[in-house]
Amino acid sequence: MFEMSTLLYTDDEDVLISFQQGDDSAYEIIYDRYWALLYRHARKMLQNDEEAKDVVQEVFMVLWTKLSTSGITQPLAAFLYTATRNKVLDYIKHSKVKAKYLASLQHEMESQLQPPDGLVRERQLARQIESEIQFLPPKMREIFVMSRREYKSYKEISEYLQISDKTVKKQVSNALHILKARLGAFLF
Repeated sequence: MFEMSTLLYTDDEDVLISFQQGDDSAYEIIYDRYWALLYRHARKMLQNDEEAKDVVQEVFMVLWTKLSTSGITQPLAAFLYTATRNKVLDYIKHSKVKAKYLASLQHEMESQLQPPDGLVRERQLARQIESEIQFLPPKMREIFVMSRREYKSYKEISEYLQISDKTVKKQVSNALHILKARLGAFLF
């Protein structure tokens, strides 16, 4: 307890050395001494309480890891203010990137709304698909229609037509292959 109270009245360099030597109470002193100052600094730049708190929290996480791993070569106050400024700039940059992404996403979603000619093309495609289904071999067409329009499982179709599941699966696969080949030019 005596050691902690003496640290309260020492300069930053002494507190920093104590922390680097493993005294966790020195970290608490640094935190208590600088949190409000760094918060006001970040708040002034960001104009947002919660964002400023997040930035200061990140700065103290950096301080903890930096002191634990490599140490600090500059005065503590300079390090903390520089780290805060850099974190604020990173936050602003990230916010701008995020805003651009959200704007482009919004634009993309708005452009996904089908224009009137898109509905016409969709109807044409549906008619073309129906037409091509009619050209499938009769048994294949029957199986495909039961699978895709009536939403029957392969097992239900196989039981109804008294054929194997594998035959049903193969017929549907062949029908899809034929339709893709015939509709490929129309789709593109």
